[in-house]
Amino acid sequence: MFSDRTNWKLTRNRLTDALEAARSEGANILDLTVSNPTRAGLLYDEAATLASLSSPRAIDYDPQPKGLRQAREAVAAYYGGEGSGAGHGVHSFDPEQLVLTTSTSEGYSYIFRLLCNPGDELLVPKPSYPLFEFLADLEDVKLVPYPLIYDHGWQMDFPSLEKAVTPRTRGVVVVHPNNPTGSYVQAHELTLLNGFCRERGLALIVDEVFLDYQLEVGTTAPGCSVERSSTASPSSTSAIACHPSFTANRDVLTFTLSGLSKVSALPQMKVAWIAVSGPPAATAPALARLEVIADTYLSMNAPLQWATPVLLDQRQSLQKQLLDRVRGNLAELDRQLAQQKACERLAVDGGWYAILRVPVTKSDEDLAVELLQRKSVLVHPGHFYDFPSDGYLVLSLITRAAEFCEGVGRMLELLNS
Repeated sequence: MFSDRTNWKLTRNRLTDALEAARSEGANILDLTVSNPTRAGLLYDEAATLASLSSPRAIDYDPQPKGLRQAREAVAAYYGGEGSGAGHGVHSFDPEQLVLTTSTSEGYSYIFRLLCNPGDELLVPKPSYPLFEFLADLEDVKLVPYPLIYDHGWQMDFPSLEKAVTPRTRGVVVVHPNNPTGSYVQAHELTLLNGFCRERGLALIVDEVFLDYQLEVGTTAPGCSVERSSTASPSSTSAIACHPSFTANRDVLTFTLSGLSKVSALPQMKVAWIAVSGPPAATAPALARLEVIADTYLSMNAPLQWATPVLLDQRQSLQKQLLDRVRGNLAELDRQLAQQKACERLAVDGGWYAILRVPVTKSDEDLAVELLQRKSVLVHPGHFYDFPSDGYLVLSLITRAAEFCEGVGRMLELLNS
């Protein structure tokens, strides 16, 4: 009765079962996997946010496939031309190169439809966020992984990219910074990536939802496996070197995705976008076809589009709160790691997550279940993000500070016992 594309394994994993059992027994779980910023103790401007949704203009129906011009102008200003652009490496961005969507997931589906026939392939990083597999299944697209390798920091493995490409490859997916590794695409990697795509006629698909959450580049702390820069301050929260947005990339056809979910810490406000850049001969037909796809669905609703300028402006307060939380929790994690020898933190340049390398005495899932059952601490095992082997745990750095401190302490107590 059902299509093969939805033939997923729907049984729950052991960690989910263990979490439900612990909660049913009344356990007070210290959740080190928090990803919902609206439940992380941030201070939101409720009045401005709610008022932005009450524009009388939302009564009128004005179906613009790429999104209302005012909303697209606000997104374009986010990238360049009005204060924040210097932080994204973009001097200006044309609103006509933007297509609004309800989520980055919908943006991916539009791009997959645009680029791929059934059975075509896209190269995707590993480790990375597990969402790609479901999106590709729904669009009948095959994902071919290429590894990110760790050697005093994360790097793209270009020899593996060369081996992975086939005549059916249509594009390369990069996440900038990657989730969960927190690694940005470096300048020399961008040069190689553009050359790789240009020679083979491939598109770049770039997820930048965590772009604004940049930590101190080149710095680490005790317990981390990377040496600290001699000029960096471990407690500095001043402005840092910028990792520019791929919206400035003009060498090859590039689709850059982002949205309010992370930019303004508003995942419930379903506003996202695709920014199209590259050679005009490629961007013009891409935008024309994307407009038809968007016109077919017309998924964006008027109230949120009219509210977009105000909602984007909320990032000024919320990003600061989140960066303070992330940096504070990262410093606390490093403080506790310095007092033990069993675990180390891998380098992280941005985003909301930290990766611990831990002793391999059992599978990561077994370890996560044990932490939950014995210490009431919830972490993600590395295999959730397609780490190639056991020995990795993933922690959220936006967990409330007191809960994070206590949870890390309990976790390290077990891991060092």
